[in-house]
Amino acid sequence: MLRASDGVGIEAAYDPYEGEDPGGTAAAAGAIVLAHGFSGSVDRPALRRAVEVFTRYGAVVSFSFRGHGRSGGHSTVGDLEVLDLAAAVSWARSLGHERVATVGFSMGGSVVVRHGALRRPGPPPAHPSTEPTDFAESTDLAQPADLAEPADLVEADVDPAEHSDAVVAVSAPARWYYRGTAPMRRLHWVIQRPVGRLVSRYGLRTRIHPRDWDPVPLSPVAAAPLLAPTPLLVVHGDQDPYFPVDHPQSLAAAGDPESTELWLVEDFGHAENAADAALLHRIGGWVRDRWSGPAEGPA
Repeated sequence: MLRASDGVGIEAAYDPYEGEDPGGTAAAAGAIVLAHGFSGSVDRPALRRAVEVFTRYGAVVSFSFRGHGRSGGHSTVGDLEVLDLAAAVSWARSLGHERVATVGFSMGGSVVVRHGALRRPGPPPAHPSTEPTDFAESTDLAQPADLAEPADLVEADVDPAEHSDAVVAVSAPARWYYRGTAPMRRLHWVIQRPVGRLVSRYGLRTRIHPRDWDPVPLSPVAAAPLLAPTPLLVVHGDQDPYFPVDHPQSLAAAGDPESTELWLVEDFGHAENAADAALLHRIGGWVRDRWSGPAEGPA
C-alpha cells in the first residue's frame, strides 16, 4: 500500500523483470509503471495480461487508482490521479530502477501525459487551462473539504524521483468533456448523476467523487507539448468506440515532433481490454529502445 502525497492509500504490486539479460542490459534497471483505465484495478485480468507481457521488457509496477480496487479515496476521473501515479513512479525508483516508463490506458493514458508534464523537475506549467468546456450539467462547484487541491497546483517543487523517462498513452482522450460517442455519453451519465455513481460503486466497484472539477485540470492536449524532451508514444485503434482518431491525432500533433510518435493500429478497439499480446509486445519493445541510452531525467 503506497501513500499519495495527499494521504490517499494506493494499492500496488511489483513484478520483477523476467526477460533475458545477457551482459546487463538497460531492461534490468528499468521499470514500467502501468496506469489502468476507468473501472480497472491492479488485479483485473486485462491489466494482469499486460503485466505478464511487459515483464519481458522490464520490471512492472501496477496499481489501482484512487476509488478503484482496494485503494482509498474517490475517483476524480483523471485529476488527482496524477498523485497516485507519482507515488507509483517514486516507489519504482526507490526499488533501484534508474529508468521508469509510464504506460497508461484510456483514463490512465490521460494521467500519464499530464503526469509527464506536471511531475518533472522545475516549476509546473501555467494554469488554469484555457480549453473550453461544455459541461452543462454542472452541480455545486464549491470545493468539498475532502477533495485536495487539484494536482496541477500542488507541490511546485517536484521530487525528481517522480518523473518518467518515457510516456505511452494508449486509447487516451485528448480533451475533456467529450460526448460524441454513445459510450462516452453513458460514462458522463455515470459520473454526473447520483444514480450513475451508485451504479459505478456497486456494479463497477469504482467510487466516484460527487463534485465537479474546480478549476478544470490541464487537458492532455495542453500537457503534451510540455513533455519534451521526454519521449511520448500515442497509441490508438481505428475501431475505438470511445474516442475517434482525431483525439490521438491532435494529441500527437501537440507534442514535440522530435520526441513524439503516433501509432494508429488497425482493428484495435479500446484500452487494455482490447490490447492483444502483439500490440503489448510492440509497446514493450518501444520502451526498451528508449532505455538504450544513459538514464537521465527531463531537461
